[in-house]
Amino acid sequence: MRITRAGWAVMTVLSTLIVAVSAKYLSFDPAVFIEQQRATYLSHEVPLYIHIFGALTALLVGPWQFSRRLRNRRPRLHRRIGVTYLIGCLVGGAGALLMAPVAYGGAVSGTGFACLAVAWLVTGGAGLRAILDGRVVDHRRWMVRSFALTFAAVTLRLMLTVAMAAHLDFRTSYTAIAWLCWVPNLLLACWFTRRRPAAGAPA
Repeated sequence: MRITRAGWAVMTVLSTLIVAVSAKYLSFDPAVFIEQQRATYLSHEVPLYIHIFGALTALLVGPWQFSRRLRNRRPRLHRRIGVTYLIGCLVGGAGALLMAPVAYGGAVSGTGFACLAVAWLVTGGAGLRAILDGRVVDHRRWMVRSFALTFAAVTLRLMLTVAMAAHLDFRTSYTAIAWLCWVPNLLLACWFTRRRPAAGAPA
């Protein structure tokens, strides 16, 4: 269960790029919202900005929790960043749950985003509980899963970009992406963090 330097670099660059692009939503300028979602966003600004602020915070600091150098040389800073990350997940997840019922695409996309928010909160909470109990390996497993869900912010925007470039129907694409942006991420993270038999142990 080790993230390579190349994998960490790609994850960090993509996360930072999406944070830089998405930060424009914090300008409170209605023009930045996608036309199909503008009216809903403007009528639910408080939960929207709660979600955006929390999610961007988690996405920005999250990759640094996987830096082995930082973790080994600056454990106190690692813990502080971890607290910031979990607060971002809590705030972002709460905002997401408030926004899910009015998500563009109806009940299917709304359920997808609500399930993402619940999974995000559960994995973060499990990671916190594990480290408080001194279960470091379990903590790392849960935090990989948590960040895989945080990374849905990246996969969602990449998928939307591809869908719009391919001139696919926006509503249909958005409804599917509400699930596709995070379910594969979580499945991959669960596979990556699966328990492997010890060397020499029977299969």
